[in-house]
Amino acid sequence: MDGRDLVRSVKAVGSAGVSQRLRTVRAAWRRRRADAAGLPSRGAERARVPGQVQEVEPRLGGGIVRFGRSELRIVVAVNGAVFWGWDGAGPEPSYALAGRCPEADPRAVLEPDKDGGWRVVAERATVVVSRHGAVEVRTPGGVTLRRDLPPRWWEPVGGGEARWMQRSEVAADARFFGLGGRAAGPRLRDGTYRLWNTDPGGSFGPGDDPLYITMPVQLVVADAAAHLVFHDTSWDGRVTLREGEEGAGSGHDRAGTSELRMDGGPLRCWVMVGTPARVLHAWTSLTGAPALPPAWALGHHHAKWGFDTEQEVRRIVSGYQERGLPLDAVHLDIDHYDAHQVFTVDHERFPKLPQLAEDLRRDGIRLVSIVDPAVKAAPGNAVYASGADEDAFVRDASGRVVQGVVWPGEAVFPDFTHPRVRRWWGSLYAERLSQGFSGFWHDMNEPTSFNAFGETTLPRSARHFLDGRAGDHREAHNVYALCMARAGYEGVRELEPEKRPFVFSRSGWAGMQRYGGTWSGDVTTGWPGLRASLSLVMGLGLCGVPYSGPDVGGFDGSPSPELYLRWFQLASYLPLFRTHSSLRAGRREPWEFGADVLEHARVALAERRRLLPYFMTLAHVARRTGAPYVRPLWWSAPEDRALRDCEDAFLLGECLLVAPVLDPGADRRAVQLPRGRWYDTATGQVYEGPAQVLVDAPLSRIPVLARAGAVIPVHGDDGGLQLEVWAPARGRTGGGLVVPDAGDGWEEPEIERCVARWQGRRVVVEREGDDGASKPLHPVRVRGLEEA
Repeated sequence: MDGRDLVRSVKAVGSAGVSQRLRTVRAAWRRRRADAAGLPSRGAERARVPGQVQEVEPRLGGGIVRFGRSELRIVVAVNGAVFWGWDGAGPEPSYALAGRCPEADPRAVLEPDKDGGWRVVAERATVVVSRHGAVEVRTPGGVTLRRDLPPRWWEPVGGGEARWMQRSEVAADARFFGLGGRAAGPRLRDGTYRLWNTDPGGSFGPGDDPLYITMPVQLVVADAAAHLVFHDTSWDGRVTLREGEEGAGSGHDRAGTSELRMDGGPLRCWVMVGTPARVLHAWTSLTGAPALPPAWALGHHHAKWGFDTEQEVRRIVSGYQERGLPLDAVHLDIDHYDAHQVFTVDHERFPKLPQLAEDLRRDGIRLVSIVDPAVKAAPGNAVYASGADEDAFVRDASGRVVQGVVWPGEAVFPDFTHPRVRRWWGSLYAERLSQGFSGFWHDMNEPTSFNAFGETTLPRSARHFLDGRAGDHREAHNVYALCMARAGYEGVRELEPEKRPFVFSRSGWAGMQRYGGTWSGDVTTGWPGLRASLSLVMGLGLCGVPYSGPDVGGFDGSPSPELYLRWFQLASYLPLFRTHSSLRAGRREPWEFGADVLEHARVALAERRRLLPYFMTLAHVARRTGAPYVRPLWWSAPEDRALRDCEDAFLLGECLLVAPVLDPGADRRAVQLPRGRWYDTATGQVYEGPAQVLVDAPLSRIPVLARAGAVIPVHGDDGGLQLEVWAPARGRTGGGLVVPDAGDGWEEPEIERCVARWQGRRVVVEREGDDGASKPLHPVRVRGLEEA
């Protein structure tokens, strides 16, 4: 017995008779015993490196390079992505890939290189393999973007999963982004980042890591080009980053480094090279297009853990309606469950839930339900009974069903890595749809199981089907939520095939965008939490997850009126615009913070409503190209180092630059502008970039600037679609995209391309098509003429 764990057990129990705390103690000891019996002992290990090149075998799109103690397979896909895998690892099977991996590019050829090495030359990148197993990725012009040193494995002498390490060097000027949802970012500084989806067990801030969504996905931006690298293994691991330094030491550059250490799984990766837009397009063509949210999901959502009666929900909705504030969705937390049991309703507190949903829908408001994976293990629970009949629940190494502790008490966990279990779980959403819910947010799906000590998740020895390969929780943990999201998304789509499902998930992994989006989780209430909210959204977008947003005001605590308003203003320009907080937190309705905050929040809500056609357009662009709605300022100019280091502002699509206020007491703020002319949308003042400018930021608004020449679809005063055009600079043209989609269905609306240009003393806007230019289909309003 570990004395420290005994102390933790006593502390966790607290006062005698607290049954849930006692359960967490028992669960922690059960978890420890299960792993002691079910996990293999590593014992002595043997280190291994590839050795020297022995022979090569050219194949379509690349080939195989055989070393003395390993072999390397290289394939260049037709979309420009480069795959390589050691020890015979191929690109499939993979939870990240959408369907089968793309075909090999027949133009890519494996050929000899100098010093006994080999290389594969492709259109977008050249891959050079040294005779000792180092792998370099170069631009078509020959500039080295990344150099992976020969990997190293540590294999148990008695057999078992090998640990491995891969150390990589990047350009001295390179900056790191990605790795999923990181609170400290979006640029990742020197440090170690863990790859293990984790519920932090309370509110988190910028210094907390890891969080709910970790991905072995790095986007590296340097002067020469950007590249994305994805190490396709779901095992626990750590990434240690160190930025380079130009002119270090005696005038020589010091390369940046990335060291990846994984506890197991294949050593295989994908690399994509080019502009950020091209890289993200290749990434989503590989891992799947982002799910398209229904139009209403781009509006304003209101939630709180604590809406525990139907009367409370109606009171909140009436508050919005009486004050003339737009509201598109209300989310119900675990309060509406019967004793916290998933897929149930407490009929005493919500006696007429379908009627409530129908009444709200008549007013244009949808109900969204929380869905947790844990199922209460008790007789009389219909979900537990049907799951037991399906043999749906995770078992331990000895064959017993694994039990943990979550909100309903003793609980079991579906094995979402089994197709049969996914189909069963997806069918359960029929109960939610029959109650009138229109969308679903998956919570606690890291998965979380309360333990008095140790990790708050399932035993690492727990067994999973892993879609036929079989394995344990060490491999399944990080993809558990991804598979749950798939089950929910595919289940809802089958139950309501005419509608686009709305599912977003607290946890996930590479490829989760196929099934919906995510939110910040339990971000701390405070100015650091506000800053972390933006970091999470930007970082996730660069990993291919474009739809996300924070809990406005922070999850736990009572924000000051100023903090709440600044959070509200930021979120009104993010994809998921949702207020939410914990049971113990203060209220989050705009009118609870005073008359001034109410009026300023009204302006933010009205502007969000006006911009909904633009958000819908960005959603369609994300689905077709992988480009996130929220983009770093360097998106179109990654070579601009001043922009690479800017983390407190962002581009909303191509047209708008949003500069939120992230510090208390500020009524002005500095904004780093990309190249070109920019208009302050509130005052019309013109700024020329590249430059850093000081912009007014009164409490009533945050600075939003429009790019000269931008064509932005908005709702006009009559509610119809209108094109808002910001005058291009003299002698220049501008433009924008319009996707006139206001529905929930699967129709593919045509993308309209509009161009703005000067014609004499006026600005004209034309719609470009295959048959030439024509008059726009929507009314046009030109702004900025007096300043142009």
